[in-house]
Amino acid sequence: MTHRRMTKALPSRRESAIVVAALAIWLAVTALCVGFRPEHLWMALLLAALFFACPVSRKAVVALLPFIIFGISYDWMNIVHNYEVNPVDIEGIYNAEKNLFGITATDGTLLTPNEFFALHTTPLMDFLGGVFYLCWVPVPILFGLWLYFGGQSKAYLHFALVFLLVNFIGFAGYYIHPAAPPWYVALHGFGLDLATPGEVAGLGRFDEMTSLGIFHGLYGRNANVFAAVPSLHSAYTFVAFIYSLKSKSPLWIRLLLAVITVGIWFTAVYSSHHYIIDVTLGILCSLLAYALFEHGLMRIPAFSRFIDRYARYVNPAKVNKP
Repeated sequence: MTHRRMTKALPSRRESAIVVAALAIWLAVTALCVGFRPEHLWMALLLAALFFACPVSRKAVVALLPFIIFGISYDWMNIVHNYEVNPVDIEGIYNAEKNLFGITATDGTLLTPNEFFALHTTPLMDFLGGVFYLCWVPVPILFGLWLYFGGQSKAYLHFALVFLLVNFIGFAGYYIHPAAPPWYVALHGFGLDLATPGEVAGLGRFDEMTSLGIFHGLYGRNANVFAAVPSLHSAYTFVAFIYSLKSKSPLWIRLLLAVITVGIWFTAVYSSHHYIIDVTLGILCSLLAYALFEHGLMRIPAFSRFIDRYARYVNPAKVNKP
């Protein structure tokens, strides 16, 4: 009886082979093409441990695949940098922003919104902006986990897969139109310097007032600063907000996601990390991904059946419609 229970708790040979092969391929490609870091090994060991530990953790790992693929694909963009594919737009997008959304200063100078906010900062907005910006990935993941463990597995899968699709669209945008962020122009002008490190820009004021150094740690590891268009910061919590409306989410979650989303949109411009153009395109990426998934892919019978099987696998007890 004990042996039978242990056998039932373990994944099938086919599942085990797929997972071991996938982890091996991921580590091999990363080591050869990106550069191996200790966290790659620790993440692989953690995923393997959770997958083989018990059925509950195994289902959670499979459910989190869209977020895992997102992380891997972001890392793999270092294999070929976007500025090696297309020229970097520095001056063009700056002038477009000024022409579309320029603000006239008291001396008659036309400023971009980033330049205007750089002259009109407040400690309150510096603090709130830092808090909002720290929500860009954790909040969507927490929302997804809330859906998943709350019994809305199918709603969770719709949200997670649209989140992944948003990233694929955004990553394509990075390669189609590499662009410098506003802080780059403020610090370096219109000349191209591919060795430019990541910069905290206006978010550094949050680090200074809190003495936490969070954004210095995050942006100090940013390998490519010319990936400003579209703003995926503006997309992630917006997708979560959309699915809070489609799922069985309480009003307070919907309101919280709405506030965080608008806060991130404002902070992206206020902190000089993005132009309004970038933010707008990030929002459009969200809407495009949602439309492609819900009104395109989900109308394909084979894909719809795959989602049903996926939902039953990760949470066979209950499958809800989003």
